[in-house]
This record gives sequence, structure tokens and C-alpha cells, in this order.
Amino acid sequence: MTSLQITPVIEDVEMEQLRWAYVHLEHPSLAARMSAVLAVPVEEGIKLLPKKWQKQIDRTAQATICRLLRPGALPMISGISPRTSKWAHRFLAAGTGAVGGFFGPLTLVAEMPAVTMLMLHAIADIAREEGEDLETDDARLACAQVFALGGRTKDDDAADLGYYALRIMLGLHFEQNVLTAAGTQIPGSIELARAISARFGVVISDHAAARAIPVAGAVSGAMLNLIFMNHYQDVARGHFIVRRLERDYGTERSRALYEQIATEELREQSYNPVVGW
Repeated sequence: MTSLQITPVIEDVEMEQLRWAYVHLEHPSLAARMSAVLAVPVEEGIKLLPKKWQKQIDRTAQATICRLLRPGALPMISGISPRTSKWAHRFLAAGTGAVGGFFGPLTLVAEMPAVTMLMLHAIADIAREEGEDLETDDARLACAQVFALGGRTKDDDAADLGYYALRIMLGLHFEQNVLTAAGTQIPGSIELARAISARFGVVISDHAAARAIPVAGAVSGAMLNLIFMNHYQDVARGHFIVRRLERDYGTERSRALYEQIATEELREQSYNPVVGW
């Protein structure tokens, strides 16, 4: 007699969590959040930044991500207390922004490594809350991937590179790292750092542009860093919700449900309330 495999039924609350995750993973926009607070488009701040700043921001982003991917760096996040509040990370990020706000956008490059490490700790806390084992390489690298998921480039939009496609791309770099690494920084991990920092640099550029806007002083510096932290905490929550559902219901089932949500969104966007289709 052949036994039938029973497919577990996803709970309504979990489906709502997946919908929430979809919104924050497919439409992450730090620039929109900051523009709403400043009442000035971030694009206005970009005009105020010297052209050479972009190269400096890109170098800083890549150097920061490379440090996070070193063999001795990521394991430290496993020692964070699960009781650490997300508000503690937000408070520290806001405090750093308040100090830097007195000196304008010039201090952003200097403070980014510290703020990024704070965000990594916050991301790790969220990962643990969603059931991740931070003793594993897979979970620790998933934490680092959040920095790429939180920033999308124009090329990503043009290629319709969504959450799963980006995860696969980053995963290929990680697989190369696993196959060739012997506990040291090697070309595979460098390519992974470049892939992550390319998108992380986009977010840092928006952050710098916002701080270049004249209304951004000490108070705004604290607020912008708070938005910065909130942004990556939301992306991390979405990322690890998806990973939790994949563990509970299987990757194929979870991805099918995720794509179902994407299809529903496209259907809603194509619906014309005037014509009725």
C-alpha cells in the first residue's frame, strides 16, 4: 500500500507574514523613506555631492563588507544576547548620526563601518528570532546577504532581478567560496563582497545625499541613521521570514507562494478601475 504524502497547510498568519516579507524585499526604498522625513527628494542632495564622493563611497562600502566576510568577523555575531532589543541598536545608530550630523555628510564615510557593524548585530538578532542557527556558515552568510537585499541598482530593475534571483546570484559566489576556501580570504569571497557592496553602496549614496541637504543637522542626522537602521531591520525580517517558511514548508512550496503573491500584485497593477479590467 502506497502512503500518501500530506502537504502541511500554511497558516493564515504565516501567509500574511510572507506578504509582508514580499513587500519589503521586492520594494526596498531607503531614499523614499528619507525623502518623506526631509520633505525634500534625496535626488536634490545627490546634486550637492562632489563627483569624487561616489568612488570614495564605493571603496568604503566594499572595504566594510570585506571586513564582515573575513573568517574571524562573522562568528562574533553568534555571541549576541537574544534579549538585545532592536531599540538598543536603533538608539546607538541614532546617537552616531547625531554626532555626525554636526559635521555634515563628510563624517558619513568615517562612521559607516561602525554603523554597519551595529546593523549586522541587529540583523543577527532578527535571524535568531526567526529560528536561524548562527553557528552555521549558511546563517551567517545570510546575515551578510541582507546588505545586498536592502539596496537595488537600476540594472537590477532593468533585468527584473527579484529577491530569489538575487539570492541565487549571491549563493553562487558563496558556493565558489566554499569550494575553494581554506579559511582565508580568496577570490570567491572577494567577488561575493563586490556583489554585496555594489548594492550596499547604492544605499550609502542615498544616505550621503540626504545628509547633504541643508535641513539635515544633528537632529536629522540621528533621524536618518534611525531610518537607515529601520530599513535594514525590515529587509532582514523579510529575508528570515522567507527562510523560516522554507525550513517549515520546503523551498519549492515557499517560493511558489512567494511568486503567487508577485502574480497577484501584477494583476492588481494591470487592473484599470475605469475600464474595469
